[in-house]
Amino acid sequence: MPEVLKAPLAVEFPFTRSLGPVQSAFLTGLRERVVLGVRTADGRVLVPPVEYDPVTADELCDLVEVGATGTVTTWAWNHEPRRGQPLATPFAWVLVRPDGADTALLHALDAPGPDAVRTGMRVRVRWAAERTGAITDIACFEPYDGPADEAGTQPAPHSGEFEDAVTGIVAPARLDYTYTPGRAQAAYLDALGGRRTVGERCPSCRKVYVPPRGACPTCGVATVERVEVGPRGTVTTFCIVNIKAKNLDIEVPYVYAHIALDGADLALHGRVGGIPYDQVRMGLRVEPVWTPDARFPDHYRPTGEPDADYDTYKELL
Repeated sequence: MPEVLKAPLAVEFPFTRSLGPVQSAFLTGLRERVVLGVRTADGRVLVPPVEYDPVTADELCDLVEVGATGTVTTWAWNHEPRRGQPLATPFAWVLVRPDGADTALLHALDAPGPDAVRTGMRVRVRWAAERTGAITDIACFEPYDGPADEAGTQPAPHSGEFEDAVTGIVAPARLDYTYTPGRAQAAYLDALGGRRTVGERCPSCRKVYVPPRGACPTCGVATVERVEVGPRGTVTTFCIVNIKAKNLDIEVPYVYAHIALDGADLALHGRVGGIPYDQVRMGLRVEPVWTPDARFPDHYRPTGEPDADYDTYKELL
């Protein structure tokens, strides 16, 4: 049997957002070892605090301090913690209702095993040694059999004002997974190893798709006939990139384009080099540039041919 190709991949996007006065007070409070909630018009205390009542949609700003102790309302055991999770050893995900609050906060509970966790158990915050104004300032919760904090027995109004308040956060979103390309794309990748580009032709509409997908997206039938295309092609459309990407050693500005290889009915992505970025244009004829031991073209450069007529690639825009 042929080797099954697979590779680890990660998709990551650091989302930067500003904070309103309620969320700013909550996160700054955690830095100062203070847990804040917000009181609704009917007297409920919501933790974490929100800016609008989820029931009435009324704006909320009446902040109160609640306890750093609380009660587990439900839980699930995590046998294999993943990268970036609160604890490196097995732990419980718990919903904890802080003393003085009417809602629960999701976090980790450090416990020796699932037999040590139960709904209704008492816990308290374990504060992180270094706090920056983030939910991770709560390192985790831990079992606790003492009395409730004074703030939990009688939630006290709080101004929400702190010195050097946190006004924004960066929330990283990341997905780690293992990618397996399948038959069609495995053949495409294998051909690239020999510096060839291979697509597949639909037996119904006769269009050649590059990279191949194993089926025609228009007709919905399987594609098995392989067709070598290129290596030259035409820039159908493009964009000028002015923001440098993390871990990408390419100086900005540069051009990223859709390139329709000769013989293909689908444009693929590629960087255009060997020409000033402001001279790249639709219809520009290009060819691939390979680097030693590369499995795909490093970029495409102009061939010196006359530009392609618009009518030859307008259906590929």
